[in-house]
Amino acid sequence: MSIVQPEFEYVDRATDSIRYLEHGWPTELCRWHSHKEYELHLVIATSGRAFVGDYIGDFRAGSLFLIGPDVPHNWITDEVANPEAVDLRDMLVQFSQESIDQLTVAFPEFQEMAPLWELARSGIEFVGFDATFARGHLERIRNTRGAEKIAAFLRFLVRINEHAEKRALSVIRVNQPEGNSKQARIGDVVDFISQNYTEEITLEMAADMAGMSAPAFSRNFQKATGNKFIEFVNRVRIGQACSLLYATDDPVSSICYEVGFQNLANFNRHFLKMKEMPPTAYRDLARSELMRRDRPNR
Repeated sequence: MSIVQPEFEYVDRATDSIRYLEHGWPTELCRWHSHKEYELHLVIATSGRAFVGDYIGDFRAGSLFLIGPDVPHNWITDEVANPEAVDLRDMLVQFSQESIDQLTVAFPEFQEMAPLWELARSGIEFVGFDATFARGHLERIRNTRGAEKIAAFLRFLVRINEHAEKRALSVIRVNQPEGNSKQARIGDVVDFISQNYTEEITLEMAADMAGMSAPAFSRNFQKATGNKFIEFVNRVRIGQACSLLYATDDPVSSICYEVGFQNLANFNRHFLKMKEMPPTAYRDLARSELMRRDRPNR
């Protein structure tokens, strides 16, 4: 996975103006990638880390996202918390800016949705959206054809636009490589961090890996990802620590070292800064949320 150099995905819409997809996990379709189309994406099963532009955060079953054009993204299921494969993890619809523009010209009332498209350029999570309701809309899109399919799609867009709590995800848009060899080398470093976050990774090591001086690498890394080098390393480590906190009973001190921190006080400080609560409070909150979501509706 590369935050800097995602795999580009070509979306074939030769016969349909929108494209419906669904898949399970694990699958090769779960990869760090980008495309020119918007993507409205519902997670049906599993939990893990959401990577959207420079954002790294949690997802769980029922999470609903809208990703704008060219915003790289991936949902990585946590194998510790979800050891079993699933047949259906994701339901999603992809559609183009051109279609939205033509719709707005034909029906000026859709201009009221312009703020939604602008916010999607950072990626949106629709916090607290009714997952059963969202799945029903996507099933209608999947199961219908022609004009009825488009009508179902437009009804869903209207509903998400009305939803009050929209969380913008990526603070700084990631610059696309466009053949820039510096960014490609930084992408290799990001891949290495994502796979080896438990190891000691210094700025000097990363700069050497990219074939740059430390100051040049630091400058180019922040320009490409929107994060200082050590901040990005810590975000990846804290993300994995969150998973271990609610998936295991391991002591916080053990988790601290397991994800690559060498000092408990330093771990607690970074955790509090990123999650706005200490690790123990996060564990209690995450588990209470999981228990609440797992209870059947009465």
